[in-house]
Amino acid sequence: MFGILHWERIMIMLLVACIFMSLITVPAAAIERHYTWEVTYQYKSLDCYKKLAIAINGLTPGPTISAVQGDTIVVDVINNLLMENVAIHWHGIRQRGTPWSDGTDGVTQCAIMPGETYSYTFVVDRPGTYMYHSHYGMQRESGLYGMINVSLPVGVSEPFNYDLDRGIILSDWYHRTAYEQSTGLSSIPFDWIGEPQSLLISGRGNYNCSGLAPSVCNSTNPQCSPSSLTVISGKTYRLRLASLTSLSSLSFQIEDHEMTVVEADGQYVEPFVTKNLFIYSGETYSVLVTANQDPSRNYWTSINVVSRKPKTPNGLAIFNYYPNHFLKLPPTNPPNANSMTANVSEAHPWHLHGHDFWVLGYGEGKFNLSRDIEKYNLVDPIMKNTVPLHPYGWTALRFQADNPGVWLFHCHIEAHLLLGMLVVFESGMEQVGNIPKANYGCGKTKDLFKP
Repeated sequence: MFGILHWERIMIMLLVACIFMSLITVPAAAIERHYTWEVTYQYKSLDCYKKLAIAINGLTPGPTISAVQGDTIVVDVINNLLMENVAIHWHGIRQRGTPWSDGTDGVTQCAIMPGETYSYTFVVDRPGTYMYHSHYGMQRESGLYGMINVSLPVGVSEPFNYDLDRGIILSDWYHRTAYEQSTGLSSIPFDWIGEPQSLLISGRGNYNCSGLAPSVCNSTNPQCSPSSLTVISGKTYRLRLASLTSLSSLSFQIEDHEMTVVEADGQYVEPFVTKNLFIYSGETYSVLVTANQDPSRNYWTSINVVSRKPKTPNGLAIFNYYPNHFLKLPPTNPPNANSMTANVSEAHPWHLHGHDFWVLGYGEGKFNLSRDIEKYNLVDPIMKNTVPLHPYGWTALRFQADNPGVWLFHCHIEAHLLLGMLVVFESGMEQVGNIPKANYGCGKTKDLFKP
């Protein structure tokens, strides 16, 4: 009798254990995601004005990489530009163990020459919102960029709740080519690039074509119809924002809707509510927006220039409540949150490759070691990979040099980088692993190096 009861207890315990294990969701194994990208010149009319742009597989902006934490990303980049080299930087990806895939021309690799193919391989080791863009010349200004969205594994929850996830690229757009701009920057006398002609939301803008021939600027071109984000009343959306401007600092806002900021540069932040968000070149954010307004109409999504003399018109998109037509224009004027005073100086967004840093403090005037160090936040500083240095001010950063490699630290304004606003950190080079043969030499000189 004792033996029968004993085995009954064991069977019950095993049954309970099986039920318990069945309730546990095992995260899916990381996988390798392989992409083949052909980089070409394309004529685009992103703001209705026809211009020579750079596309990936015909797309400007380029395709979004969507992955899961722990995945390995392999991107074969084919350079089919006729007269330009290419290098692509994976902005915000730390490249632990793969510093040669950082994509920085002249620092971690030779640029990909016309007709060549180069393979980038790296692991996305953290969830969050990131971006990629050219790191050669001023090609970012020509549209060679896109987003990287990294999700948590199945069964692992975010520290905030939402129903649906959307990505939005914010950028500025010049009508002069990158060649014309870079030539002006290197000329005597110096020729500054000036203000952009348009601001784009998800690769769409609307330039005033009046007075221009339709072959040059056509406001009926579907390429420049306003981008639209369709929402369902009552749902909460995670909007992943990435600023890929070449110059402009922006304010982002959605008419009559509040935003809750929950992520910055791939790091969770203490949530806070705002009506508009200042976002600088190279920064990414996630904001939560609930569609809780009158669903019988649409609303404006807008961006405008801040911290400069705002000559560029606002960028506009439509926050579309289903089932309204996605191009039904809102009945109101677009919001404008330009509350910053124009200055002869400007904000410089600084980006560090291969690392994140703690933002310990910032202030006005020249940094004073004895006085300003007392302002440092050493308790709970925010962690980022890109931060603005404001006009006539200072910003204090701290990072841990725990990622062997050679890493660029630079202003993310395209023209400033071209003019040399950068430094390079070398860290633990003796710990760098076997460098791929593709990273030895440039062009024909690669044949001189043996594995």
